Amino acid sequence: MNLEKTATDAADIMLVRSSHGRGRARVTHAVVVIFLEFFAWGLLTTPMLTVLHETFPQHTFLMNGLVQGVKGFLSFLSAPLIGALSDIWGRKSFLLMTVFFTCAPIPFMRISPWWYFALISVSGIFAVTFSVIFAYVADITEEHERSTAYGLVSATFAASLVTSPAIGAYLSSQYGDSLVVLIATVIAVADIAFVFFVVPESLPDKMRLTSWGFPISWEQADPFASLRRVGKDTTVLLICVTVFLSYLPEAGQYSSFFLYLKQVIEFSPAAIAAFIAMVGILSIVAQTLFLSVLMRTIGNKNTVLLGLGFQLFQLAWYGFGSEPWMMWAAGTVAAMSSITFPAVSALVSHSASPDQQGVAQGMITGIRGLCNGLGPALYGFIFFLFNVELNDMEPVAGRPAKSTEV
Repeated sequence: MNLEKTATDAADIMLVRSSHGRGRARVTHAVVVIFLEFFAWGLLTTPMLTVLHETFPQHTFLMNGLVQGVKGFLSFLSAPLIGALSDIWGRKSFLLMTVFFTCAPIPFMRISPWWYFALISVSGIFAVTFSVIFAYVADITEEHERSTAYGLVSATFAASLVTSPAIGAYLSSQYGDSLVVLIATVIAVADIAFVFFVVPESLPDKMRLTSWGFPISWEQADPFASLRRVGKDTTVLLICVTVFLSYLPEAGQYSSFFLYLKQVIEFSPAAIAAFIAMVGILSIVAQTLFLSVLMRTIGNKNTVLLGLGFQLFQLAWYGFGSEPWMMWAAGTVAAMSSITFPAVSALVSHSASPDQQGVAQGMITGIRGLCNGLGPALYGFIFFLFNVELNDMEPVAGRPAKSTEV
C-alpha cells in the first residue's frame, strides 16, 4: 500500500486504494462495469429465446448446449492464462479485452443469427470478466473487507437482471427485437468506453511490468500447469472441486430453465421477466445484507456450506416441481443460494498471495467456465436422447393457459 496514503483514505479503504501517479481505483468502478455488461445481456433474454428457436428449429436444446459447451470449454482454457497475465501487466487492459469480446456478439443477433451463435462460442476465449473484476477488487481491498466487496459485485450482477429482462420483453413486444438489440449494443459500447476512459489501473506499479515486451513463461500461464499447481494447495484444490460439483448442475439447469418455464410450465414472457426480477431482488438482499452478517457470525466456510445447502434444495424443488407456484417458491431459495459464489471467491482470495490474485480468481472462473460448457451440453444431450423439442411442447389449441401473470 502507498505510504503516502492519508488517514482519510484509510477510513475509506474498502472503496479506494491510491497509488502514486495513478487515479484512484474503486470498487464502484467494478460495480459499474459488471452492471452495464449484464444489463445489456439481460435485455436480450426474450429475443434470445426467439432467435434460438428460429435458428435451430430442430434439436434446439442440443444446439444450445453445444454452443454454450464450446464457449465454456474455451473459458476454462483461457481464464487462468488471462488471470496470470493480468497479475503481471495489470488489470485494465485485460478488463477492456474481456468486456469487448463478451459484448461483441450482441449486434450480430439481428445482423446474422448464425454469426451471433458462432461469436458466442468463440467469445469464451475472453468472456471471463468476473475473474479480472474479482482480482481488481482484491487489489484495492483488505482481506477482512473482501467478502463484502465480492458480495457487492455479485449483487450488482443480480441487480442488472432485475429490470433488464422485463424492459427487453416490453420493448420487444411493442417495437420489435431490432430496437432491443440496438439498445443493448449502445449499452455495451458505453461499458467499453467506461473501461477505456474512466476505469483506472488497480494493480500497484511495483507489482506490474511497465513493458508489454517483458517475457512470460508458458509454464506460468499454461492453464493446465496452473491446475497442477493448485493441487499443491489442499484448500484451493478442495474449493475448485466444490465449485465444479456445485456449478455443473446449476449451469445445465440455467441454460434450459427459461425455455422450460416457457414451454412446460407455460410462463408468459412477462412472467419470466417478473420471475427473473424477483430472484434478482432477493439475490441483492442475500448478497449484501445476509452475506456480510453470515460471514461475521458463522465464518467463511460455514457460509459456503449454507449456500450449497440452499442450492441443493433449490435444484431438487425445480426438478420435482410441476406447478407455477412451485417455481416461484423455488426461486426464493435460489436467491439465497447466490451467496455461495462471493463466499467461495473470498475464500480463494484469502488463500492466494497479492501477486497471484488473478491466477486464483482465474482458476475459479475457469472451473465455472468448464461447467458452463459441460452443463448445457449434458442437459442438451439428455433432451436430445428423450426427444424433447420445443415444437413438441406447444400448448394444445383450446387449452386454457395457466395463470402465471403477476
